[in-house]
Amino acid sequence: MFGFAATLKAESLSKSIDSQNWAIRWQPAKLVNGTPIVFRVRPPAKLQSLCGEWLKHDVYFSYDTKSKMWFGIGGVSLETNPGTFSLQLTGVTTRGKKLSFEKRIPVKNASYPSIAVTVAKQYTEPSPEQLKETAQDKTVKQEIFSRVTPEREWSGNFVAPVDARISDVFGTQRKFNGAVQGTHQGLDFAVPSGTPVAALNSGTVVLARFMFFEGNCVVIDHGQGLMTLYLHFSEFKVKEGDHVNRGDVIGLSGGTGRATGPHLHIAVRWQGIYLSPATLLSLKLP
Repeated sequence: MFGFAATLKAESLSKSIDSQNWAIRWQPAKLVNGTPIVFRVRPPAKLQSLCGEWLKHDVYFSYDTKSKMWFGIGGVSLETNPGTFSLQLTGVTTRGKKLSFEKRIPVKNASYPSIAVTVAKQYTEPSPEQLKETAQDKTVKQEIFSRVTPEREWSGNFVAPVDARISDVFGTQRKFNGAVQGTHQGLDFAVPSGTPVAALNSGTVVLARFMFFEGNCVVIDHGQGLMTLYLHFSEFKVKEGDHVNRGDVIGLSGGTGRATGPHLHIAVRWQGIYLSPATLLSLKLP
C-alpha cells in the first residue's frame, strides 16, 4: 500500500512539474529561412541535462550560470517553407526525473536579392579533368561536413573576420555568365589580397587546402555541428588539426578559386545547412 501511494505521489509530482511554465526565448526574434538561432530555456525545475530537436536536427544545450538559463544553437535552412515548427525539449532533473516540453515557433519567408555575375568559363563549363577534381572535392567536403560532435568548442559572441565593407550578402540568387544558376551561401567582404583574416570563434581546423571552386579554403569546426568556412585565401596561416581561438589569424585573403577578384567569402554551416553569417555575427551569446 505504501509503495502504491509513493508511486502516485511521484507521478503527481512529475505532472505538477511538467505542467509548470517553461520560459523559452529565441534570437533573432523574427525567424526566417536561412537564419541561425540561439535558443534560451529556463525549465520549471533544476536540470542536470537538456537536449532538443528542431527541424529534425539535434540542439545541444549548455547551462549559463550568469543568466541561469540553458542555451543552444539551431538554424533554419534556405529551403524551409514558411510555417510553424516545433522545438522539442527533453530534460533530466537533478533528482533524475525526465521532463519534456514542446514549443511551437513561427518561421517567415525572407526576401533575397538577385544579381548577374561573370566568371572564367572553366567555372561554368569545366573540362573532364576539372569535373574529376570537383568530384574529389565534393567527397572531401561531404566527409568534413558530416561531423557532428556534442562538445562545444565555441564560446561567447562570434566576431567579424575582417574590418571591411560587405560586398555581397547571404542568399543572393546568382546567374553566372548569363546561364548557370546558383545561390550565394555566404557573406563577402571587399578586401584586397593579403588582408589578415581572423577566426570567428574558437574551434579546430578540419580543412586547410586548395579546392577548385573555393580556392585556398579553411574550415573550422566549432563543435555541435557548427562550422565556419573561409574561401579564396592567397596564403594559409594554419594547418589541419590546429586549434584556434577567436580572433586568431588563419590566413590571408586572395582571389583563388571561382572568384571575380580578390575578396573574402565566409560561410556558416550548422549540421549540414548553410546559414546567414551576418545574423550569426549579430547574436548575443554567453
